Amino acid sequence: MYRWLKSGAPWVWLTAGAVSVSLIVVLGLLLLIGWKGLGYFWPAPVYQFEIEQNGYQSTVIGELYERKTVPVKQLAEAGIDTSGFEGEKTSRYVIKTGNRDVLGSDFVTVLEPHIISQEPAKGVAVIERLKNGRFYGFPVGLTDDGVAIPLQELESSLEQAEIVRDLIHQIEQTDLAELNRQFEHLNAKVRQQGDAEQFIGERQLLEQRFAQIEQQLLTLHQQLNRDSVIVREMTGQEIELPIEQILDIWYPNDLTTAGKLGHWASQLGHFVSDDPREANTEGGVFPAIFGTVFMVLLMSVIVTPLGVLAAVYLHEYAGKSTFTKLIRVAVINLAGVPSIVYGVFGLGFFVYIVGAQIDDVFFADQLPAPTFGTPGILWSALTLAILTLPVVIVSTEEGLARIPNSIRHGSLALGATQAETLWRTVLPMASPAIMTGLILAVARAAGEVAPLMLVGVVKMAPSLPIDGQFPFLHLDRKFMHLGYHIYDVGFQSPNVEAARPLVYATSFLLVTVIVGLNLTAIGIRNHLREKFRSLEQ
Repeated sequence: MYRWLKSGAPWVWLTAGAVSVSLIVVLGLLLLIGWKGLGYFWPAPVYQFEIEQNGYQSTVIGELYERKTVPVKQLAEAGIDTSGFEGEKTSRYVIKTGNRDVLGSDFVTVLEPHIISQEPAKGVAVIERLKNGRFYGFPVGLTDDGVAIPLQELESSLEQAEIVRDLIHQIEQTDLAELNRQFEHLNAKVRQQGDAEQFIGERQLLEQRFAQIEQQLLTLHQQLNRDSVIVREMTGQEIELPIEQILDIWYPNDLTTAGKLGHWASQLGHFVSDDPREANTEGGVFPAIFGTVFMVLLMSVIVTPLGVLAAVYLHEYAGKSTFTKLIRVAVINLAGVPSIVYGVFGLGFFVYIVGAQIDDVFFADQLPAPTFGTPGILWSALTLAILTLPVVIVSTEEGLARIPNSIRHGSLALGATQAETLWRTVLPMASPAIMTGLILAVARAAGEVAPLMLVGVVKMAPSLPIDGQFPFLHLDRKFMHLGYHIYDVGFQSPNVEAARPLVYATSFLLVTVIVGLNLTAIGIRNHLREKFRSLEQ
């Protein structure tokens, strides 16, 4: 036994077992998040429950959201009549009924002994709306400007409404945005020259153009408001829903397997490509995806040259002095500083000092409204660049240390300068190590939330950092982030229970984005490693 322990074999097996368990745990966690998140978009069956409680009968229509087993004694202590219950435990159903604007809540809780019957609701439709969540009911009529029309024209009415909504969105994002920019430019000229009378003609032209756009938008909204669908909800009441508020209608109990799969793919596509709605509890997460990827790419562009230059100085130029030792200790200590401290530093230095100076020099005509003297995506990228800088420095130094000195001496002997040797020989050979540091930096930066809450991320961003307006790239704008979106939906949402599946879906999406960025960097690293492998031999 002693000889076996001394051989090191037990420690090899122990290490392999620990790695295997860790991989299983990670994969299990990803599968759990993926199952709960992606399963949200699958069209669940809608049931009709006949319920009798305290002598009253009622009908509940909705999806079976959750089922829990609860002790009967606990229900009795809560004041519920359990005289007819059998056994020590019973089941409690949480039914997603939707119709928030009618019922006041998205969910109904029912005990199993109170359920008389449960069966799939025939002909029930699930209606996704712009506001107040989903509506469950039975479409019974369709009106066009108050005149009844065949219900079969519902699909064409929805398609026409989608076209009109897209046109409204295009006008708001292009014509109206350009007009607002011209108004801001005109106000800046008035503030600079202090004479508003000479710009009266230009202002009148802009106001006329604004009135035209306003009238065009009003006409389009009136066109949307003409059609309505009449739906009978579970209490028998008929509700008139304007087509303007309806995004999609489907009949989950009538869908085939292929139809359910197509609907699932469509819903997933909308989740990835649409803007959020209802305080982030409905709609998609495209602005958050774009903000996360763009911020990480901008951070990578900033941190890579800074980290490589610092590592080259420390390893190739600086001697082994007390000063360089202190620098290395400081770099290592920076890696252990809490991320929220970096956020405070970014807010105090980048936003309040650097940003304020930029506004004083280049945007003085727009003061007191700050341009760069307020949190934005540039300051977020710089803050995360400082946060991940130690990782890039250490990784690059390790790569430089692995390059034999004979290669440097050979290059110098052939007449190259030290700078040429670094640029043409040493750095290309160290590029895989640089990419390794960048991979680690991206993995950490993409998941950070705490510092971003101080230097740029917001709950809802009015526009993306990139658009069609000059200068096209707006680094002063605030942005949305997947990590903050998860925090907001999971802990700050007004309807946490209904939004809980979105937490899983967004978490899975964030992991997918990070894995995608890392795989791209790993592919580049492996290509560089194969390219310069011959130089190491």
